[in-house]
Amino acid sequence: MTQFDSELIDWAVYSETRSSLGPDFVRILGYFREDGAQSIVKIEEAIRAKDATQIIMPAHKLKGESLQFGAIRLAAVAELIEMTARKCVEHQETPDEIIEQVVGLRPLFDETMPILEYESSPVVQRQPMGFGRRSSGLGNHVTNN
Repeated sequence: MTQFDSELIDWAVYSETRSSLGPDFVRILGYFREDGAQSIVKIEEAIRAKDATQIIMPAHKLKGESLQFGAIRLAAVAELIEMTARKCVEHQETPDEIIEQVVGLRPLFDETMPILEYESSPVVQRQPMGFGRRSSGLGNHVTNN
């Protein structure tokens, strides 16, 4: 994990979700990849149509699923898009002010997903456990006790 990874992912949330989902984690992460990509397509189509109403639900879904996996940066951008779209609907405005965030959403998703998937891979090299050490539950990371 690099410093930049920790700006994208909350590893404590990721670890908690991985632990609670157990063997279903990888499958559900795959659903997140599919759902997230679909949400982004819907958001992009809605921004091109200048339809703030059609942005709200896919942005909300992307935010919630991102939070579940600890993808904090993705969740924050999706939340900004969602809340701004809600404001635009309330004020009967077009969502032009979030074009930049919408344009950056797909690259952020494409940057985040490989990190999540790499850490979930059963072939990821784990550090060997030695006497007096226990796993921190964060992929390659261990803590001393």
